[in-house]
Amino acid sequence: MKPNLQNESPKSSLNNQNNIVAKVGLFFAKIAERWLPDAFVFAVLLTVITFLGGMFITDKSPVDMAIYWGDGFWGLLTFTAQIITTFIMSYALALTKPVSKTLESIAGICKTPTSAILLVTFTSLFASLISWAFGLVVAGIIAKLVAKKVRDVDYRVLVAAGYSGFVIWEGGLSSSPALFVATKDHVFQDKIGIIPTSETLFSPLNLAIVIITFFTLPFIMKLVHPKRKEDRFIIDQKLLEDKIEVDTKDSETNYLNDKLEKSRLITVFGGLLGLSYLINHFVKNGFSLDLNTVNLIFLTFALLLYGNVRDLGKGILKASGSVGQFALQYPFYAGIMGMMGASGLALWISDLFTDISTSNTLPLFTFWAAGLLNMFIPSGGGQWAVQAPMIIPAALEMGVEPAKVVMAVAWGDAWTNMIQPFWAIPLLAIAGLKIRDIMGFTVITLVYTGIIISVCMYIF
Repeated sequence: MKPNLQNESPKSSLNNQNNIVAKVGLFFAKIAERWLPDAFVFAVLLTVITFLGGMFITDKSPVDMAIYWGDGFWGLLTFTAQIITTFIMSYALALTKPVSKTLESIAGICKTPTSAILLVTFTSLFASLISWAFGLVVAGIIAKLVAKKVRDVDYRVLVAAGYSGFVIWEGGLSSSPALFVATKDHVFQDKIGIIPTSETLFSPLNLAIVIITFFTLPFIMKLVHPKRKEDRFIIDQKLLEDKIEVDTKDSETNYLNDKLEKSRLITVFGGLLGLSYLINHFVKNGFSLDLNTVNLIFLTFALLLYGNVRDLGKGILKASGSVGQFALQYPFYAGIMGMMGASGLALWISDLFTDISTSNTLPLFTFWAAGLLNMFIPSGGGQWAVQAPMIIPAALEMGVEPAKVVMAVAWGDAWTNMIQPFWAIPLLAIAGLKIRDIMGFTVITLVYTGIIISVCMYIF
């Protein structure tokens, strides 16, 4: 229902006009709504583009490209299983009473659309610095909870703000390329040695990008939110009625099986076992995180915070209701990665930027090349494996610190996620939206962070 503006003063009406950032966001939102297909269709279209690119750019035959696609199709099978586990375990953890009450208390702070956008963006940024998986899940949940508290907020922009915070993840503790080169016996160790995180994640370059993005992006997303109420998408509150905590009713029988299922000792034992392993892992390896470790953290705390096995089972069941998109789409992206790597397309794109680079511009052009490649290889580790063989020799030849190009690849991978639906799937599954609902607004994030990162890549 549109507000009645007849009795408003000219000054009041002027104050309700959308700013230029909101207008641009709404412009791209309309384009996305009309033209952006479903995320799976997007993956298939990228498959077609890659297939044709291999034929016409690298002169591979259709049979060759089909073989590359088939050989790579199951290349992300382990990763897909890890992602599904991450989504289920982290979501189940968020459904526990302590975590859900904490998140609801945080959401209750918001009273206005402005405070809602700021809170969701800051929360997503902070969580994404800890772990990309944690960031995506927390962003989806907190956006949904905040929308229940602030009913006049544009839900599309709210969820887009949550996804925008994900742009920072490659500068955080789960950065794939940075952790890869910091690991003993990595495949490029004979050329660049082991690069500690003090030279990548805690370098002046990365810290500058992280700090500027963290403290400015929330206010950019605030500007994206439409002031005119008639331009807002207000979600039906019935669609948000999803109880965040799991309620169970104890069985009335006293059979042994019921007693075991209701016993807290079972989940506590599993949780303590996981906790002891994690403590030993961190003592031996420092604060080293990979997907398996992250998943074990989520599972361990879920076991400790759920009351019993029945509660845990219901939480897992509820959390696993939207994982079908992972199993459907990720094999297609693995096929794209297979074609990009085997056909030489990835190296061809990387060469385009490397050939025109100097020692001053190599990190910048590497960042741009990584951003383009990320559209076809939306995996930090996978992209690094494809791009590194070309970038590392170029850096060594030009006298550029390898750590700089490592972070250039990392930030390029994170940057264009804002227009790549691959990583938005878990967040959208929680929020109940489609990619076309948010991507018009995340274009603003793409442009803004692209400027920040580009400038830092050139200066540092």
